[in-house]
Amino acid sequence: MKKFLKEFELNIGSAFYAVTFVLAVINVITRYFFSFTFFWAEEVAVGCFVWVIFLGFSYSYRTDKLIGISALVDLFHGKVHDVLAIITNLIVLVISTIMFYFSWQYIVNMTKITAALELPYQLIYTSILVAFLLICIYSCIKAYKLVKKAKSEDKVSETTPNKEG
Repeated sequence: MKKFLKEFELNIGSAFYAVTFVLAVINVITRYFFSFTFFWAEEVAVGCFVWVIFLGFSYSYRTDKLIGISALVDLFHGKVHDVLAIITNLIVLVISTIMFYFSWQYIVNMTKITAALELPYQLIYTSILVAFLLICIYSCIKAYKLVKKAKSEDKVSETTPNKEG
């Protein structure tokens, strides 16, 4: 259970991806061999794929796999790297909070329903809300750990005797 929770974005995203894949394969087979398709399959597959994308986005941020962020921070070393990492996480927190707010507003005010199943689009677009909420949480955790690490390194450097003197 701990392993599932540790990588829950991957596990849930994999389930959504499996549904997407299975529905696509079934629709291809039924179209090719039986000349019909399930009218709702594309709708479900697209909805699941949207969830895969946004869960993957939050997982990529949590595991530092977003190339734009890590490429910038990894250009520097030492204290500059740590300060830049803290600033970057705080910027991501601000942007994610804004995106969470606007996603919330968008979803709460949405009245559209899907064409085939007549389900509320909120089921699909909640993935955006979940992703930005997770990124907000991960940004706070990362910034806290980086600040804690920087403080502990400062304490170690204060207690370490200076070799020059």
